[in-house]
Order: sequence, then structure tokens, then C-alpha cells
Amino acid sequence: MKPTIFNIGGLILTLGLLSCSTLKKSDSNVNTKFPDFSAEAHRGGRGLYPENTIEAMQMTMQEWPNITTLEMDCHITKDQKVVVTHDDYLNPKYIKYPNGEDIPADKKYLKVFSLPYEDLKKYDTGTKFFKDFPEQKKLKTHIPLLSELITAVEQEAKNKHRAPMFYNIETKSSAKGDGILHPDPKTFVDLLTQVIIDKGIASRTVIQSFDKRTIQYLHKIYPQIKSSYLIDAKNQQSIDNLVADLGFIPFIISPHYKIVTTQFVKDCHAKGIKVVPWTANDKEEVQRLRTLKVDGIISDYPNLL
Repeated sequence: MKPTIFNIGGLILTLGLLSCSTLKKSDSNVNTKFPDFSAEAHRGGRGLYPENTIEAMQMTMQEWPNITTLEMDCHITKDQKVVVTHDDYLNPKYIKYPNGEDIPADKKYLKVFSLPYEDLKKYDTGTKFFKDFPEQKKLKTHIPLLSELITAVEQEAKNKHRAPMFYNIETKSSAKGDGILHPDPKTFVDLLTQVIIDKGIASRTVIQSFDKRTIQYLHKIYPQIKSSYLIDAKNQQSIDNLVADLGFIPFIISPHYKIVTTQFVKDCHAKGIKVVPWTANDKEEVQRLRTLKVDGIISDYPNLL
């Protein structure tokens, strides 16, 4: 008998709730209290290391014990693997062909969503000089699976006898990219959360997005996973309007650092929302934000936090 729409919806909701019921068990042996101040290495600390790579996460953990949280971006491959990378295409600024040759600067045809992971992982993401971040250490590396990265980070924490890391993971999606650059929000979030739950880090993870659809679905189906609403520097909405537009109170609102004011922080805190601005990359700005009593800061330079 063909399932009805109602039965499918009920099954999805039930599976989501069953998944949520396992979240606390998965982290039973570690401290899962959100950091008092979330010092977050943006893309693993791309000012110093090749962005969104396992090596960046590991070196940040080794060199900067003040960092509590690893921030990263996720996309989905052609074969529905969750990978850690920012752009929806292979960016010629810092990625090379597998044979070591440069990708032409005007080429954006190598889409992550159109490549199987076996092909994607062959590209070199760590040896090309990246003029935007001249201090980056150079090394041969690749776009990792999210699962692969988590395994390495968890092992690194054990090896160095340091506290387990928190994760801030962004879904890179938008309505205009559905089915072209990424799957629909439901599929994207389901694939992502499955990795997080399987790896036992759900209670130490925040899912963030500019695409409110993904965190709305997350809140509905996986309500025990923390969400963060990213907003850009052009935002002129009040906190009340942002929350009303979203339809629920997120764990975090993550604004561009330039729009953070005393009133912004007060309005968020009045609703129980944490404020974690992005991406502050100089000492003066970091100090200004700390003075405003933000709950964390995302920076390309972990040495500034």
C-alpha cells in the first residue's frame, strides 16, 4: 500500500524526534555546556591555515588553547556526501587541479554539487598562495568529508588532553540554488544532522545559516540541536522583527560585526538569545565587541581571540 502524505510526514517527524532522543546520550562523558565565551576559529582559522581543512582545525587546536569552537561551512556533493567547504564551486583563488595546475581565474564551472566525492577530494586546497591571507601556512590537503573532519578533531582533543571542541556549522544554501547548487533544505539538513548525530557531537554543535529555511526545518524536526541565524551588514530589522520573521527564538543570532551595538546585544539578551558576531579580524574590533558583552566572536585569526 502506498503511504499517504500524512503518514510520510508523521514518519519524518517521528524519526527526527527519535534522533533527538539520542543526542544527550552521545555526549554523556564530556562537558556539553556551551562556552561562557565562544572563541570561534572561522573556517578553522583561515587567516593562518588553509580554510575548512582538517589540518586547519588540528593546528588551531594545537596552537591556540583559547579557541573553544571550530566554525566551518558545508556543502553536499553529487553523491550526497556532506563536505566541508565554503563556496559552491572550486574557488580558483586557492584551489588547484589534481595535477597541480591552476584553475583559470574566471572558471566557476566546477560545482561541488555536480561532483562525486571521489573526484572532489583529489583537488589541492592548501598549496596555492592565497593573497587575501598571506600568512597562511601552505600544505598539500583536500576538501574533507564532515565525518572525516569530526573524527580527526575528536581524536586531536583526546591526544592533546584538551576539552572537546564545539562546532559551528553553516549550511551554504539559498532558495535560488535549490536543486542546482545544493539539495532542498530538508535534504540538506537531514544529511548534515545524520553525520552530527552519528558522530556523537550533536549537543556540542550549532547549525547556522543565512538561509532561514534550513534552521526553521532544523528547529521543527531536530529541536535539541542549537541554531544560529546569520544576518549581514545590511540588516536593518529589529530583533523583534528578526525573531518574528524566523518564527522561533534561535539559540544565537550571529550578525556582521559592524552592526553590533549595545542596544543590539541588550535586545538579544532580553529574549535569551546569544550574540556571536562574524568576522572580526583586528584587535580593536575584538576588544570593542568584548566590551559590548557579546557571547562569542568569530574570527579568521584565532590568535586575536
